[in-house]
Amino acid sequence: MPKMKTHKGVKKRFRLSATGKAMHRQAGTSHLNSRLSKKRRRNLRGTTAAATVNETMIQRALGKYSN
Repeated sequence: MPKMKTHKGVKKRFRLSATGKAMHRQAGTSHLNSRLSKKRRRNLRGTTAAATVNETMIQRALGKYSN
């Protein structure tokens, strides 16, 4: 059987935490931020966990990078 290939888009967008959660960057942080309040910009920093229903799909798409 052929090997599963890593989905490159998922690899660029998600990282797995030590506990196995799929972490991602929050949307709305790249440009046009002057319209946002300082509080909103501050709260968008960092990464957040993806929804738990999507975690198995993300881990499968990451392939060998999900270890």
